[in-house]
Amino acid sequence: MSEAESPTPESTSRLVGITLDEKSTATSNPNIEHEREVAIFDILEGNNFALEGRDDGPYTLNLAIIEDRLVFTVGDEAGEVLVTHLLSLTPLKRIMKDYFLICESYYEAIRTAPPSRIQAIDMGRRGLHDEGSQTLRERLAGKINVDIDTARRLFTLICALHWKG
Repeated sequence: MSEAESPTPESTSRLVGITLDEKSTATSNPNIEHEREVAIFDILEGNNFALEGRDDGPYTLNLAIIEDRLVFTVGDEAGEVLVTHLLSLTPLKRIMKDYFLICESYYEAIRTAPPSRIQAIDMGRRGLHDEGSQTLRERLAGKINVDIDTARRLFTLICALHWKG
């Protein structure tokens, strides 16, 4: 399946449920809550998610951050755990820090700045988001295969989990 293709509803290479570990979720503001809800909705509407070397989906996913590690717990539709992958957050930390700063600027700008300034900030925000998504895909390589749109939304969820603002 190419990156541009989305799996059909009958496909096994997809997520059908996503939960975020409540202990991992930092206190958040309405903007982060909204980002989280939209990302989950968008992922569930269309995604490409497959465990490397397996074909026992569709899958459920629980995301958590434990001791500075990102935890992907993947289960089947019944919620039975199939595999857990732990990834260091270190490769994503700088990108997330910059992303958080630019998001703060963006949310402030949409209240007061002219459209040209908002557009410039948004372009920077999208660039960092793309970088984070690509880094996430690289970190998941050999474990979980995701398309770029799914990686982008997963990056949003990881940021929402890690957000300290």
